Amino acid sequence: MKGVIVTKRNKRIRMLVFICVLSLILAVFSGCGCEKEKEAVGGDEPVVRITMEDGGVIDVQLDRSAAPITVDNFIKLVNAKFYDGLTIHRIAPGFVIQGGDPTGTGTGGSDDEIKGEFQENGVENPISHERGVISMARSQEFDSASSQFFITVGDATSLDGSYAAFGHVIAGMDEVDKIASIEADENQFPTEPVIISSMKVIE
Repeated sequence: MKGVIVTKRNKRIRMLVFICVLSLILAVFSGCGCEKEKEAVGGDEPVVRITMEDGGVIDVQLDRSAAPITVDNFIKLVNAKFYDGLTIHRIAPGFVIQGGDPTGTGTGGSDDEIKGEFQENGVENPISHERGVISMARSQEFDSASSQFFITVGDATSLDGSYAAFGHVIAGMDEVDKIASIEADENQFPTEPVIISSMKVIE
């Protein structure tokens, strides 16, 4: 009887050791290898789907709590189909891809300009420009953003406090990387058209 108790105890110990080792292995493998997309913020924050002409899809969750004016302006343009047929006109590998200019030159925009929601303009914005962040492009004037946006390909925290970040890519960073790998000239214009087929709010 004593031997049976010892055997059961040993089995329990071996099982606990096995579970601990298995948990450690799973933790190690989940932390390396594949890069995880940003997790969805949750709540009622809207998600915009960017569909490229070649079929690639990028889902971006916007963050109204960080930049409400920017988010509302972006959604207004998306719902008006402003972005449909426009291009990604700037490719800076390891830094950003940029689009939303109806002229395709980097100098155009929509009819309305909005307040820049970032610290240098007196607005607290908690989003850091890490890889996968969507933010508004602008001229040297703080309140000059209108329709042009960029998505960070790598961490670009030097932009923090100077540009209005307003969301994160939650699916499709592989498509962002694919666009970033397209050849561009010395002025960062792609050597082949990179066309946005459509943008729409999906939730």
